[in-house]
Amino acid sequence: MMTPTQRHTYTGANGRKSLYELSTSPAHQELVVFVHGFMGFMDWGAWHLVRNFFTNAGFDFCRFNLTHNGGTPAHPIDFSDTEAFGQNTYSKELFDITSVLNHLESRHRTYQKIHLIGHSRGGGMAILAAQQWQQVSPLGQVCTWAAICDIARRFPSGEELEHWKETGLRFVKNSRTLQDLPQFFELYANFERNKARLDIKAAAKEIGKRLHIFHGDLDTSVPISEAYELQEVSDAKVIELHGADHVFGAVHPWDQDVLPPLLEELCGKTLREL
Repeated sequence: MMTPTQRHTYTGANGRKSLYELSTSPAHQELVVFVHGFMGFMDWGAWHLVRNFFTNAGFDFCRFNLTHNGGTPAHPIDFSDTEAFGQNTYSKELFDITSVLNHLESRHRTYQKIHLIGHSRGGGMAILAAQQWQQVSPLGQVCTWAAICDIARRFPSGEELEHWKETGLRFVKNSRTLQDLPQFFELYANFERNKARLDIKAAAKEIGKRLHIFHGDLDTSVPISEAYELQEVSDAKVIELHGADHVFGAVHPWDQDVLPPLLEELCGKTLREL
């Protein structure tokens, strides 16, 4: 039986509205919140089948778009608002996740536990959000899928960084849509001003055994070595998925009605940790 699903908007960073989807049943007592990654969105690939997996396992499930991921409530897929994409910062993403968690509890219901799953950059951001959230509300488990362990290494260095600072703007290529997407220098400047709040490894250490790290051994976007860096500081275990790439066999769009085998394996291994 399918869990009823509704879509709404929440208000996040800079008062900007974005879309979220909540699948909920009165029989469920725990919630899974899914955080997408860089150049991602909640309707990417097979994420809807991930939702079905966890609702069928007895969890409410929320997936959402970060406010400055390039989408809008009216056009949530891909990158229709490149200006917003360019204005994004890691601090805004952290604010968004906390806003969603507060919104869900104030507008919908209070859960016995809220678990976080984050993919890629969203995994790193989920760790940071969990560090904050555990101070105000019961925190469940934090599961990272192909997560980054460090923000600083995402930036250019040397002459490339200096040119970005001088011009205030650079572009990053989206290999799927072939768009050249803008990034303003404030992305870097904001990180420099907020290094302590955006220290993923320090947050992972604080979360400790609530953290569970999943990574494919064939990931070429975020090397599996970053998983072991998270393990080193947190004592969380790394669960390798052999033969898995960065998106665990999924593509966008995903036209099949079943999960890719490796993504289904990932969901099953994640479920055992919740």
